[in-house]
Amino acid sequence: MIMTNGFDIRRLGECKFESSLDNAVIIDEAAGVLLDATVHGGAGVPDDMPVMEMAGPRQHIFFNPKDVNAAIVTCGGLCPGLNDVIRGLVMVLRHRYGVRNTFGIRYGYEGMIPSCGHDMMCLDTNLVADIHKDGGTILGSSRGGQSVPESVDFLVDNGITMLFTIGGDGTQRGALDLTNEIAKRNLGISVIGVPKTIDNDVAFTQRTFGFETAVAMSQPSITAAHNEAN
Repeated sequence: MIMTNGFDIRRLGECKFESSLDNAVIIDEAAGVLLDATVHGGAGVPDDMPVMEMAGPRQHIFFNPKDVNAAIVTCGGLCPGLNDVIRGLVMVLRHRYGVRNTFGIRYGYEGMIPSCGHDMMCLDTNLVADIHKDGGTILGSSRGGQSVPESVDFLVDNGITMLFTIGGDGTQRGALDLTNEIAKRNLGISVIGVPKTIDNDVAFTQRTFGFETAVAMSQPSITAAHNEAN
């Protein structure tokens, strides 16, 4: 048992019997939770310890906001809260940072392929003011992979400097492919992935938007089916 600096729990004695729980996540006796999980709070954090960068505003930013052309794309299945995220991005970019131009890419990554014929939307604060009251996504969505070089060409041709990709694991894999292509060309385009899944199955995220709503909405149907079965 690990020492926990005063937080250790006293045991009645040695635990000798096997638990009868099936399909349970068994916690090792040596497992523990850091009281302060931040790097600054940790004492003597090893150099090789995996550390994720903490999200949040920074004192200094790369882009001059007045020169930014931001774009938002939603991909994959629908999820509660998509319009909330779109609205939040547009509002914060405009009112907090002063970004003048934010565009919506229509119907997922298809919207970055000119031959698909989907024009971008201009997302201003008046347009998105009430979209959080509606389900779905104002931008539309789609599945399937598109040409990465052609997609990056689209970003360059339209002067996009900041791309927000809202979607699940497939969408974020696509965002990584875009990032690699952008880096290969040495372009000044930032790609920001926003994880989205009603299954809550995106690695390294404790909880994604829309998950609690999906669970709450499914409960009455499951309860009704359970009662019917009984």
